[in-house]
Amino acid sequence: MIEKHDVSWMRVDKELKDSFAVNYLHAHVFETQAVCRINYHRIFIIQEGNGTLQIDDNNYQISGNELFLLAKGQLYTFEEGAQITGYELSFGDCFWEKTPGSASNCKAVLFNNAVDNQQLPLNNADQSELNNLFQTLHQEYIKEDYPNKLDAMAAYLKIIMIKIANVNALLARGYDSYENQIYRQYLELVSSQYQTTHEVADFARQLGIPARKLSDLCRRCSGKGAKDIINGQIIAEAKRSLQFSSKPVKEIAYHLNFSTPDQFSHFFKKNTLISPNDYRGRFVNIGM
Repeated sequence: MIEKHDVSWMRVDKELKDSFAVNYLHAHVFETQAVCRINYHRIFIIQEGNGTLQIDDNNYQISGNELFLLAKGQLYTFEEGAQITGYELSFGDCFWEKTPGSASNCKAVLFNNAVDNQQLPLNNADQSELNNLFQTLHQEYIKEDYPNKLDAMAAYLKIIMIKIANVNALLARGYDSYENQIYRQYLELVSSQYQTTHEVADFARQLGIPARKLSDLCRRCSGKGAKDIINGQIIAEAKRSLQFSSKPVKEIAYHLNFSTPDQFSHFFKKNTLISPNDYRGRFVNIGM
């Protein structure tokens, strides 16, 4: 478990030229490192590896032949001694805008609700195909700059995202369906507006469908109700703020659009079975 809530233990995600980078890591062993709150979406495709990767407050065992998808704003760290061979790809929203619009469905479903797609196992065929694509993109990335280089890399990124979407069971079941398009739009709205509204009806109104229909649609697409998706987004951000900032609970509550700290505390305890202060207390004195 990541063991610090003080922001001094959080490293800053380095700024990337053109909001894009892809690096190859060969038998890379991680030393002790501070937790990183990422400013870019990040993909790790791991060919071989061992150890533990923590994302937010969940631990994932590294075994190889797998993908890890991390969304902008998430926290992660590789535990000391973890070793991986594979590629690390990072991209920002402004770089993604260079990709053809037909790939937007992939990004929305994979990253706007990243916790459901955090670790994706790969069969040998998918691993081989994706490794080749990442290798080609990496070779393009390390070339000297030339006209339209960014557009070429964006095109490769689009292909990679479509291939990953095919691995993801949700998109494989209905990539171009009308319901999946509405679900993708809902995830985009929740990701950008969860700090201003928590009501399914508000999102349904923007989508032009009844709230009940939206909830039923979400259950068919993801197995979760529309309200569950909103609550999951809020709880994930609340945990990050409690664990890795020194903001008072009152300030976190108002930042997440709760009317009172008590309302936030009740919501947090209902969804996690622990109070905000007790959750934060798990990390206050550890390692100090």
